[in-house]
Amino acid sequence: MRDLESAAEFLASARHGVAFTGAGVSTESGLPDFRSPSGLWAGVDPLEVATLTAFRRAPEKFYAFYRTRLAMLAKAWPNPAHHALADLEANGMVAMVVTQNIDGLHQAAGSQRVIELHGNLREAACPDCGWIGPITVVTEALARADLPSCERCGRRVKPNVVLFEELLPLDAYHQAEDACRAADLLMVVGSSLQVTPAAWLPVVAQRAGVPVIIVNDEPTPFDDLASAVLRGRAGDLLPTLAARALVRRESSR
Repeated sequence: MRDLESAAEFLASARHGVAFTGAGVSTESGLPDFRSPSGLWAGVDPLEVATLTAFRRAPEKFYAFYRTRLAMLAKAWPNPAHHALADLEANGMVAMVVTQNIDGLHQAAGSQRVIELHGNLREAACPDCGWIGPITVVTEALARADLPSCERCGRRVKPNVVLFEELLPLDAYHQAEDACRAADLLMVVGSSLQVTPAAWLPVVAQRAGVPVIIVNDEPTPFDDLASAVLRGRAGDLLPTLAARALVRRESSR
């Protein structure tokens, strides 16, 4: 309770807050995380389905994995955590969402400024010529039992997500670092903070003197540097936190 009140106080005072979100935000929309017993890697070797090598050498396995992911996404809707973050943006407390998620649910909930560190499942991309187009290039080809091909160069395309063996898009990561340094609050939501370099963003903020709030179901390696830690599900905690921060904001006017 004490950390909830402390977090609400920090949030109510924020004018340029940044929310950094991970898979724990989307699990409540029915999308699995990666490392839990029922996660995406349960019974699956990521080296066989989520690497650039797998994409090139074993496309059938690669596309079978992403056909399943796209089918899950088609049934997913924003949950209370997504909506709470959109409301915080609308009320001037969160200026930007930086996310490790590729599902687009922040935008679907109404968040306007979103940096996607790991790409997205709305688009297809060609690793060879750089062409980017709609994800329907992939889904329609798979529905015909074909391998998706690039409209420009004819080579195979993949969902526009960052695979193992690929670097994060540098522009997106640098924007995220700059936003964390310039923020007056960083709120980490639903991230285990184990996937680098994105996991270092709380350190970037803390070194710039920015207070950090962590909202996560499990402990993270960076809990000790946080000004407040809220343990629990994002969909339960964020609406309560946002409501309390808004009351504090209104009472201070």
